[in-house]
Amino acid sequence: MGVINVLDKHVAELIAAGEVVERPASVIKELVENSIDAGAKNITVEIKNGGTTFMRVTDDGCGILKEDIKVAFLRHATSKVKFENDLDCISTLGFRGEALASICAVSRLQLITRNINEEIGSSYEIDGGEEVSFDDAGCPVGTTFIIRDLFYNIPARAKFLKKDVSEGNAVSNIIDKTALSHPEIAFTYIKDGKQALKTFGDGKLISAIYSVFGKDFANGLIPVEYELDAIKINGYVSKPVNSRPNRNMQNFFINGRYVKTRTAMAAIEEAFKGSIMVGKFPSCVLNIELPFEMIDVNVHPAKIEVRFINERPVFDAVYHSVKSALMKFDSRKNASFKNNTVFNERSNFNPFNNAQAILPTKNETPKATPVSPAKPETTQNKDDFNPFENVSFSSDKTEKPAEPKRKSIDNIKLSDSGNPFNLYSKQAVNHAKKEASFKPQQEIISSILVEPKQNKVTIEKENQPETSESDNNQFDLVDTETKSDSILINQNETEIKYIGEAFGTYIIAEKNKKEILFIDKHAAHERMIYEKLKAEKAASFSQILLQPITVTLEKSEYDAAINNLDMFKACAFDVEDFGNSTVIVRSAPQYLDAADISDCIAEMADYIAMGKNDIFTEKMDWFYHNVACRSAIKAGNKSTPQELIDIVKKLEENPQIKYCPHGRPVCIVMTKNEIEKQFGRV
Repeated sequence: MGVINVLDKHVAELIAAGEVVERPASVIKELVENSIDAGAKNITVEIKNGGTTFMRVTDDGCGILKEDIKVAFLRHATSKVKFENDLDCISTLGFRGEALASICAVSRLQLITRNINEEIGSSYEIDGGEEVSFDDAGCPVGTTFIIRDLFYNIPARAKFLKKDVSEGNAVSNIIDKTALSHPEIAFTYIKDGKQALKTFGDGKLISAIYSVFGKDFANGLIPVEYELDAIKINGYVSKPVNSRPNRNMQNFFINGRYVKTRTAMAAIEEAFKGSIMVGKFPSCVLNIELPFEMIDVNVHPAKIEVRFINERPVFDAVYHSVKSALMKFDSRKNASFKNNTVFNERSNFNPFNNAQAILPTKNETPKATPVSPAKPETTQNKDDFNPFENVSFSSDKTEKPAEPKRKSIDNIKLSDSGNPFNLYSKQAVNHAKKEASFKPQQEIISSILVEPKQNKVTIEKENQPETSESDNNQFDLVDTETKSDSILINQNETEIKYIGEAFGTYIIAEKNKKEILFIDKHAAHERMIYEKLKAEKAASFSQILLQPITVTLEKSEYDAAINNLDMFKACAFDVEDFGNSTVIVRSAPQYLDAADISDCIAEMADYIAMGKNDIFTEKMDWFYHNVACRSAIKAGNKSTPQELIDIVKKLEENPQIKYCPHGRPVCIVMTKNEIEKQFGRV
């Protein structure tokens, strides 16, 4: 007996339905696309319980002829394709003729329609692919589909549906994309009895963007209008300052069809290269119009992907359109002052010419006093410009002769013949700090000394020559930063001597007079925050924001966020659903900059949305990584010696900290013997 069976009609339809109808959003997509193809100007979509129990799509299109109603529910029945050549230039959204047959096979469906050429409408009911009734009905021109109890006859499929909120957000995502692709159609979306979206249908794309994504997103866009050969590009891209941490807000439409295209994605990101930071991505709503014969839309069951006959023209058109828009937006002029003086590299501007007052003191404001030149004045090279050439500083009324400068004030040696700009500017800054009611130097040192008993910190003066009163007057501008090379840390019989910082990134310290430590301050600080977040669950880091922040998310991100609010709470974020794809942040970690909060929330939501499993600890671990990285001291940022010393101390207290959360080393050690080998001493 043979083993190959010919499936009966019902089983075949159920299998076919599984290819088209995956969830309520799939049903809405097919029905809304049919409404657009029917020439509708107004479309209303209503769902309940995420669409699992009730869906209704109503339009004012041309309607269906009574004689075509039953035929429309047969497999591969369509009015949009008739001959083989029609597949080469498909201009409609639907064309396969599988949607209605698949939908009615897994639900209870009712159709109410009236064609523009008929006076009486029709009502047709079909359950699980079997006809129930077919009657006349009074109704306006157009079509209404009512879908109830999706997958009622396939329980195995029904159990794979997600929560009602998630299914509802998936439907919302379909409506958003369709509304953006057809701003000439007025969409109304009702979710569980409440209006969730309404577009104007005025044909203006920016109006649809405003309705879908809100005012903040719409205000952060710049227009794009471009034509290259037979390809037209129009729409909007985000301003460089409004870039996002992911690509989820990149929306591309080809001939009115929402698609995912790597070609356009690569083109827009190439156009933004050099305008936004690495790791940031532009947002966009771009329409690409091109001849139908240049694309193949019949390569994906859900018609969400297309194939280009030649990708290069499309890439070039998108790239040049976005690049042109950015160049028009970035029309900044050279900086100029009220007197129309423009400064450039060739100007001989001296900021201290005619200076009247430079530094304040406790008693009076000292004035710049010209110094009588001891030698004939000589012409200097522009590269040797010295802004203090004819200016001297005095802290009291009596002018004193300049004292000899002492070498090696800190780790940087200044040559006798070199430009004294660095030394004087540093003294000037320190003097201004001191005289502007900053803490006295001894108070700053005392604050460093306040440590637990087991963490003894001392300040030692090593080989400091005695100085006269005049020396003290000259060098009283030097603060703890200039004395940082003499700070010692004694921890468990380990002596750590803080030396300084290189390139604004690496802490340099000497350990037991045998090793030199090079510590990446960002990596070290990041790991410390990460460990503290894990230990305390981040609860102690939360602070209420003075002004709550709203974050607009893509629908999948939004769904992920509102279904995992407890995870944000555990990471010190108080996040609430604000409706319309927006969440509001009322509290956040106290060490997180306000500018980073939106990106942090978007990244977290995106991670949850793309997660392959629901392991809570894995997601929280990623949260800790993300927050720690954003909150840590950044490489290149200026840090005080006290901050850097604290990092060194904590590393000694926690020897298990060897790598940052991303796996980069925290500290590199060079022994005295290795260094001496480099200098040929051993």
